[in-house]
Amino acid sequence: MFRISNNLIGIFNIISLLISIPIIVFPLLFLGHRSSECEKFLQLPLLIIGLFILVVSVLGIMGSYCRSVTSLLWIYLVVMFLLIIGLVFFTIFSLVVTNKGAGEAISRRGFKEHRLGDYTHWLQKYMVNGESWVKLRSCLSDSKVCTSIGHGVHYKEAEFYRKYLSPIESGCCKPPGFCGFEYKNATFWTVPKSGPASMDSDCTTWSNDQQTLCYDCMSCKAGVLANLKKEWKKLAIFNVCLLIFLVVVYTIGCCALRNNRSDNRYKRRRGYP
Repeated sequence: MFRISNNLIGIFNIISLLISIPIIVFPLLFLGHRSSECEKFLQLPLLIIGLFILVVSVLGIMGSYCRSVTSLLWIYLVVMFLLIIGLVFFTIFSLVVTNKGAGEAISRRGFKEHRLGDYTHWLQKYMVNGESWVKLRSCLSDSKVCTSIGHGVHYKEAEFYRKYLSPIESGCCKPPGFCGFEYKNATFWTVPKSGPASMDSDCTTWSNDQQTLCYDCMSCKAGVLANLKKEWKKLAIFNVCLLIFLVVVYTIGCCALRNNRSDNRYKRRRGYP
């Protein structure tokens, strides 16, 4: 008769196996289609995560139910241990690199503006520079993140300034406030006859072309990092909950391994093959 710990490990891994199937299938469905840079950027990580969950789940199921093959459960527990250690380090790292950076509140405005230099050098170098930014910019453009600001609604200037904007909307969909541009609508601004109030590169980068806007501005990169910081804080909470769950599963797995070894010793004493 199977022990409770073996059954629990088997159930947990059957559930994770079922979860891995749609994670794998989703990116595979788009491999044969013409995909944007944004879609390609998301497909590979999803596929890798799905395959990893699938392999670990199979090891867990075989290790818990095929008690004679104890080595599989050993491999499963080693992988789980490494996953727990990796998750601990990733959680600590994400909290450290997102510790800096805060938006500047603008008087009588419902949104904040962000500056790239306020964020850690690691985030600037590896998240919003070079090829990484090309892919992120493609995602922003494909998602039409700026169309929702004034879509179907024509705000007066005072109404727009009172409107809440997310960090990405504030940084990518309008020019920075220090440029002194004149408001026409949410995503259309004109340079005053006297010229921009600042010669900052963001002021010269802004374009009323709806495919360009401020997607190449430093303020847009800062907005993306501000949003990333917010999401990584949420992810840290999720990671703590996941760590607790993984530690519980790992403990149950250790009990299952002990059961397997006890059963194997019992069979050898009784002369079973």
